[in-house]
Amino acid sequence: MYALSVSTIEPKNVKEAMTNPARIDSMQEEILQFKRLDVWVLVPAPDNISPFTLKWLFKNKHDEEQKVIRNKSRLIMRGYRQEEGIDFEESFALVARMEAIRIFLAYAAHKSFTVFQMDV
Repeated sequence: MYALSVSTIEPKNVKEAMTNPARIDSMQEEILQFKRLDVWVLVPAPDNISPFTLKWLFKNKHDEEQKVIRNKSRLIMRGYRQEEGIDFEESFALVARMEAIRIFLAYAAHKSFTVFQMDV
């Protein structure tokens, strides 16, 4: 029964995906994940701002024998269409150097400190 709930076809667009019940289930699962994690809020679009467009990506997950075991659907924002000065002012991502992380972890291990990780 499990094999019947998985599609072996990887659709190229939403129109192809909507013809397959297994793909529709994976798309609904993705949207429910957004809702469950509380990262999706539907708001009215202001007149002076054009909203970003979205795109669906479809992949099949395989086991060791290359049999399809799961259909994955991802809803992504087309961030590459953003324009500096219109959609954002500046972009900066603070990243620690690997040497600093190694020194920190070595010191924590030497002092028997407990190290915690968190997302900010």
